[in-house]
Amino acid sequence: MAKSRPASKEHSFAVRLMQHLVVPTFVLDAERRVIIWNKACERLTGVTATELLGTTEHWRAFYDSPRYCLADLLALGQTDQIGALYVSHSQPGESAFGLRAENWCVMPQVKKRLYLAIDAGPIYDEDGVLMAVVETLRDNTEQKLAQMALHSLAVRDSLTGLANRRSFDERLGADWLHAQREQTPLSLLVVDVDHFKLYNDTYGHQKGDACLKAVAAALGEQVFRPADLAARYGGEEFVVIMPTTDLDGAIHVAERIREAVMDLALPHSASRTADRVTLSIGAASVVPSSDQSAEDLVAAADAALYRAKHSGRNRVMGAEMVAA
Repeated sequence: MAKSRPASKEHSFAVRLMQHLVVPTFVLDAERRVIIWNKACERLTGVTATELLGTTEHWRAFYDSPRYCLADLLALGQTDQIGALYVSHSQPGESAFGLRAENWCVMPQVKKRLYLAIDAGPIYDEDGVLMAVVETLRDNTEQKLAQMALHSLAVRDSLTGLANRRSFDERLGADWLHAQREQTPLSLLVVDVDHFKLYNDTYGHQKGDACLKAVAAALGEQVFRPADLAARYGGEEFVVIMPTTDLDGAIHVAERIREAVMDLALPHSASRTADRVTLSIGAASVVPSSDQSAEDLVAAADAALYRAKHSGRNRVMGAEMVAA
């Protein structure tokens, strides 16, 4: 019959085992002092165990300024704060084994920004008293960046880098409902590159693509409020959604966009409007009512664009929508 190891030897063996786990792991005692900081954790963070053992400064391995890690929330019984600290997380009580979360960490010592998947679990004694909290870490940076790249492909126009038609449709629907609920104005610009077919015929499709990229960049620079969205609508047509913006504000932005593209001075010898690439822009604004739809706003901006084109191009025309 095999002899059982004495308790002290069992503890020593467990500590040595944890030290050499390939998974980055650290353990806090009930007072949140670091009692284990394994080799994998040292490699991940660039912070050695000797710097942290016996302290509560484990945050230094992950952040530039003091803040709680997942293990701290468990040790302090403050799991209700998890939503304020982590971009993705399980809900307290979902698992009997602790908490899970994901977060970007700045990793000050190794000078990297890593996306970590984190698990933290409590250890109790026979009487149910908290003895320690174990936190394990996984570097999911490559997976997260790949996920972000896929998401970008799904929502961005591949040529111009602006939002694509799908993103525009989704955002317009959401902004329409919000403006209707709050009874605030919602404005839309429909932007068209004047005589773009003639540009392609004259300079070729490669130059045409370069032209659209330049126009999109100039447009994007003029649409800088976080709530606004600039998108490629299709072909040489772009759109801009502007929540909480009335018609005067929309026309002001439209004129700024038109002038920015004029200032690019992209030659357009075949244009019937100017010697350079120009834009025609239709602007429409509405405080949505229940008997209107987002499609009505698009139609109003399209109609304003039509008037801009038939009034000589290289101009902005506006339309104020009213309740039916």
